[in-house]
Amino acid sequence: MLPDPRGRQGRQHLFEDIVTIAICAVVCGADAWTEVSQFGEAKVKWFKTFLNLPYGIPSHDTFGAVFAVIDPNALERFFLSWINALAEKSEGRLIAIDGKTLRRSFDRASDKAAIHMVSAWASANDLCFGQLATDAKSNEITAIPKLLELLDLSGAIVTIDAMGCQKAISRQIVEQGGAYVLAVKENQPILHDEMKLFLDDAITRNFKDIGHDFHESLEKGHGRIETRRIWCTPQVDWFEDRHRWSGLHSFAVVERERTVNEETSCERHYFISTLDGRDAKAMGDAVRSHWRVENGLHWALDVSFAEDH
Repeated sequence: MLPDPRGRQGRQHLFEDIVTIAICAVVCGADAWTEVSQFGEAKVKWFKTFLNLPYGIPSHDTFGAVFAVIDPNALERFFLSWINALAEKSEGRLIAIDGKTLRRSFDRASDKAAIHMVSAWASANDLCFGQLATDAKSNEITAIPKLLELLDLSGAIVTIDAMGCQKAISRQIVEQGGAYVLAVKENQPILHDEMKLFLDDAITRNFKDIGHDFHESLEKGHGRIETRRIWCTPQVDWFEDRHRWSGLHSFAVVERERTVNEETSCERHYFISTLDGRDAKAMGDAVRSHWRVENGLHWALDVSFAEDH
């Protein structure tokens, strides 16, 4: 389906062979066309089990010349459709949207700011559905809707940190058939302050006369003890602005208590969601899966793909 950008002349190597070898090589760590060609030569016996390779493995010059003229938007579109097919087969339906700044991508000479990437990550099967670049973290608000447009959200739960907690984004997720769990912080001051007052008071009073669910988990390791407590409630009728948040059905608060070297700290995070509000474990799993994007995606991009360089 990806159009071959080459003219009729000079088409010795098959286009699908070139693209397939390049994708496999990059996934395995190649980051130069010479390495892509070397990877092909090293794995030629395996590649011949499913590729034609009428003239053997292409040279590094061939790889460079072909990819120099490929339409990058078309390549991304078809690549994402393939990844989405893999995700569907492995039932990865929780999608974490998160941003990351590439440390060394700024250019002082041209006064260019560092690149900020926004990614869609399927935690259940360790797949990145797509990425968009912005000039600054503040532009996540405009990048997230564009990234969501690329995704099939039917039946998916979308988790986003506080930057993506916007009424328009909540509406888009619902209109595309998805559910959401959005972190709430001071960038939504009215929502944050009213939720904090309501939920903190409810916890103090043990949720007396308030329908809710509760779940607690304990994790030990690396000299650290972490207790996670989550309360969620479907009672959102008291919040006057609730109708401006599409599909809003529940509020949740996650409390993390950490003990490291006999020093204990405790912090609370607040969330709005379209989920039922009577299953604290499911809500906690969604929040916990979002935090895993740091190790599952960002660490791999930094270390395996040297993205910060």
